Amino acid sequence: MNSENVANELSLEELRELVPQLQQITKKYKRSERIQKSLFDISELASSINELSSLYPAIHEIISDFMPAKSLFVAFYEEENELIDFVYFVDEFDEQVIQKVSAEELKHSLTGHLLRTGEHLFLTRENRQTLLNNSSIKSMGADSVDWVGVPLKRGSQVIGAIVVQSYDETERYSQEDLELLLFVSQHIVNCLDRVKSRELTEKTIRQRTKQMRQINEELQEEISERQKVEALQQALFEISELSASIEGNMDDFYRTIHDILSRLIGAPNCYIALVDNDNKILHFPYYKDEVYPQVKSRPLGLGVTEYIIRNGSAELIDPTKVKQLAANNELAVDTANSISKKMTSLIGVPLVVDGIILGVIAVQSYGNEKRYNLRDLEFLRYVSHHIAVALERKKYSDNIQAYNQRLANEVKQRTEELHTTNAFLQKQIEERKQAQLQLEHDAHHDSLTGLANRTLFNTRLDLALASKKRYASHNYAVIFIDLDRFKQINDSLGHYAGDEFLKEVARRIDSCIRGHDLLARLGGDEFVVLFDNFETATDIEEIASRIIKSIAQPFNIENKDVYSGASIGIASIESGYQKADEVLRDADAAMYQAKSLGRGRYIIFDKTMREKLLEELEIESAFRKVLNADAFENYSQPVFDLQNKQAIYSECYIRWEHPTLGRIKREQYFQLAEQSGLTVEMDKFMLNKACNILRYWGQSNLNNAHQRKVAINLSIHHLTQTCLAKSLVEYIKICGIEPNKLVFEFDENALNRSSLLFLPAIKVLKRAGITLVLDNFGSGLASLSYLYTYPFDYVKVDHLFVKSLTRSERNLKLLESLRAISGHLNFKLIAEGIDTEEQYQALVNAKCEFGQGKYLEASSKIDFAQNLDKAI
Repeated sequence: MNSENVANELSLEELRELVPQLQQITKKYKRSERIQKSLFDISELASSINELSSLYPAIHEIISDFMPAKSLFVAFYEEENELIDFVYFVDEFDEQVIQKVSAEELKHSLTGHLLRTGEHLFLTRENRQTLLNNSSIKSMGADSVDWVGVPLKRGSQVIGAIVVQSYDETERYSQEDLELLLFVSQHIVNCLDRVKSRELTEKTIRQRTKQMRQINEELQEEISERQKVEALQQALFEISELSASIEGNMDDFYRTIHDILSRLIGAPNCYIALVDNDNKILHFPYYKDEVYPQVKSRPLGLGVTEYIIRNGSAELIDPTKVKQLAANNELAVDTANSISKKMTSLIGVPLVVDGIILGVIAVQSYGNEKRYNLRDLEFLRYVSHHIAVALERKKYSDNIQAYNQRLANEVKQRTEELHTTNAFLQKQIEERKQAQLQLEHDAHHDSLTGLANRTLFNTRLDLALASKKRYASHNYAVIFIDLDRFKQINDSLGHYAGDEFLKEVARRIDSCIRGHDLLARLGGDEFVVLFDNFETATDIEEIASRIIKSIAQPFNIENKDVYSGASIGIASIESGYQKADEVLRDADAAMYQAKSLGRGRYIIFDKTMREKLLEELEIESAFRKVLNADAFENYSQPVFDLQNKQAIYSECYIRWEHPTLGRIKREQYFQLAEQSGLTVEMDKFMLNKACNILRYWGQSNLNNAHQRKVAINLSIHHLTQTCLAKSLVEYIKICGIEPNKLVFEFDENALNRSSLLFLPAIKVLKRAGITLVLDNFGSGLASLSYLYTYPFDYVKVDHLFVKSLTRSERNLKLLESLRAISGHLNFKLIAEGIDTEEQYQALVNAKCEFGQGKYLEASSKIDFAQNLDKAI
């Protein structure tokens, strides 16, 4: 028995000796696993990515898997240009974008040392100054906690460097991280070479494709030229045949000439002008033009056609030639200006028979699609003689035929005019009937959806009210439907998409209601339904639920899925209603209540809603008047150091005493300002008050006036864009106030409701010297990401959290944990709402540094004026 115990004890001792070895093996295994994964990922990148611009972010992500790498950059040395190209640069604190920098400029930097010596560097906060003092290296940029850089080599040649750095004390690098980065760096170089080679190959392929396309275009051009020669031969033959024939009318002759010219030289616009026997009037027997559809006969003057007739030769005229003709008084100025604005080129050729000019044939082009050249001019000059001969022959023949036909045409014309007049009168009668019906329909229906409009709906609703008074047992109800996100859909996709969206909404609502119910569109995104002949209110509630579910389904507009929702107010028609507008008003009030409760629901109207709505309207109107009149009472509430009960700054706030409703809660009028679009005006009011207070303190020679600070609550509007934050700082300076005398408090709930990308704007305020406070922490999601991401100077714990400290051990532990985090993240805690001695002692025991509340004000001797209006 004793021997077995001895054996067991020896086994346990051996096991204890093996534990460190096992831990070391586990550590090496995990390290090997990370290296293996990184190499596999790099290999995948080399075979899957075709562009270097996409490769660097992927490498950054791989490195971040085995070591902290929020800040990383990759640089390459261009030996032929003596430049250092920062192809990828991501840094937490240095916001500037670095690209190519002279190698001489960075010769003594950390990066320059890597590229020059080809040796890796591992700088920590502890050894940084020693290494810099013992070398010619100079630190540039923001000082980091750790800095690790390794060279990128192709064989023995240093081609670049990859650097990671940490600004966080909690994220330190080890020798193992350096070795891992050294190990994968060569694989990164191989990956870069493969991607670069693939990118070069694709570029070569694109160049070859472009060359082949160019050769093909040259072949197509040669084929086109040969086809033009064949077309020219065919056209000359057709014109010769046409000039030898006198059959057919002149209109067909002109059109045939135009078709031949269009086929050969491209002539969408063509006209033939002839002078009369006295050479005084210019007629246009054929005229086809896309810009000037009609032209009338006119006396000979200073036009382009008259210039060709006077000159007696073919002319190629462009806007430059037009200006020259106008300058030489060959062309009227107004005609020249009109032609220069629209015409690109014109070819005009005189039609000459036996030395007499009969007129002109011309073609012209507009825009840049067609420009005539000298080759086109020579062709038209060649065929013009054949056209002139054919015109002369056709002229004599047609004169005889025209005389014989004229009498017959007059009789036929009179008869046709009579039939036309009768048909026209009959058509007018029918059109008036249709117009009357259409007017009656349009007056009572929405032009977009085809639904009933407000006029028709009110008429039917008035009938329902009359029926309810006569037959009290009949049930009627109105639902008021308001859509969510319609303005966003309309603004982002355009009005056409908004119209299609409203049409689809109308179809969906119509599919949810009964056949005899009346659906109408009042305008915008507001729809109403009149229900009658139903048993109980449950029937209407079921239909409202169906409508909400139907509209919640995605809408496919222009091949994009968009989402909306519906808020519905229900008003049952009782005998007390007198007008249709009263029913719509109450249904609208119920809908408004549904939207305020979170949208996507229905609410049945009761009288309290109307009273609440009237009260809110009264409060909003009074709020606007008080804000415009600068009539709020201003008060302060100091923030104290809990150890010596000395005030560190004073929070400025306002009180509003409504004449009939009494004191309005602070949260209520801030919410009212946001809903009424008065947030910016409210912020400006508070900022001006704070500046006035600081100026008053400075001018009154109060004790420690230069150390006093004033805090105000600001909306997150100024954090949405960096330019807004910069404008805020400029405004403070214009007011003659030093920014470091101001404290800005931002509500945690407002940050939760909006985007988290406020860091650039917060940095602008921080750099200006403004003290930043995260207010009401713990009242919402209480996300720790705010504490890590945003450089707040103070975090103010919500008063409800402080109130429960004396009876909640868990909350006290959470406060102590938050106090420990504050030391690492360089912010200080302020406990809000300290009203009792017990709360004060609990916070002091938890080592909370600062506080605010009635207890501190009562027990501390402070010289801050509580009513700031009286102070200034």
